Amino acid sequence: MTAWLALTLAASVAIGLTLGMLGGGGSILTVPVLVYLADIEPKSAIAMSLVVVGVTSTVALVPHARASRVQWRTGALFGAAGMAGAYVGGRVAQFIPGAVLLVAFAAMMLVTAVAMLRSRRGITAAHRPDEARLPVVKILAEGVAVGLVTGLVGAGGGFLVVPALVLLGGLPMPVAVGTSLLVIAMKSVAGLGGYLHSVSIDWRLTAAVTAVAVLGSIAGGRLAGRIDPALLRRTFGWFVVVMGVGVLAGQLAG
Repeated sequence: MTAWLALTLAASVAIGLTLGMLGGGGSILTVPVLVYLADIEPKSAIAMSLVVVGVTSTVALVPHARASRVQWRTGALFGAAGMAGAYVGGRVAQFIPGAVLLVAFAAMMLVTAVAMLRSRRGITAAHRPDEARLPVVKILAEGVAVGLVTGLVGAGGGFLVVPALVLLGGLPMPVAVGTSLLVIAMKSVAGLGGYLHSVSIDWRLTAAVTAVAVLGSIAGGRLAGRIDPALLRRTFGWFVVVMGVGVLAGQLAG
C-alpha cells in the first residue's frame, strides 16, 4: 500500500464519521480527498464521491432508523425531487470543465461551512410534525434545487438538506439528521446515473474508500447522541472553511 493510498483510506474514516454524526458533510471531504490525495481527475472524483456518499449514507441510515430518527414520507418526497435535480445536474456537468466544477465545489464548501457555523436558534423544533400537513410544494422545490447542486458538484448537500427539513418540514434536529441520510442516498444514486454517461470510475479504489467510510459511519451513528452537536458542528465548520479556501486558492492560482 502506497503512502498516498494509506492517507486516502485514513481520510475516508472522517467521511463516514461526519455522515454518521451530522447527517451530511461526507462529500465535502470525499471530492478533495480523491482529487488531492488519490490524484483522480475532478469529474471522475465527483462521480466516485457519489458512490461513496450514497452507500455510506445508506448504512449510516440504519442506526438512525432503529432509533426512530427518520421520517420516511418527508424524506421520500424531498429525495424524489432531489433525484430529478441530481440526474439533470449530472448530465449537465459533462459540458462544464473540471476546473470550473472544482471552483463551484469550493464555493459549495464555503456555503456549507456558513450553514454549519451560523446560529441554530429558531430552528430547533421539538415535536414531530403531522406528515399529512407537510408543505409539499416547498419541499419538492427545495429538493430539486439541492439535487441539482448534488449532481453538478458531487456534494450530497446534507447541510442544506438538514436546515430545509427543519424549516420546511418542521422536523426536530435529530430527526432531520436521520432523514437527511435517506435524501442523500437517493440523490447520490440519481447524480451518479447522470455522470456515468460521460466519465469512467476506478471501481477498485471506490470500493476501498466506500468500505472504510462505511466503518466510520457506523461509529459516527453510535457517537451521534454522545457528542455535543454544536461543538462538533463548529469545529467541522471551520475545518471546511480552511479546505474550501485551499481548494479555491489552488484552482485560482493554477
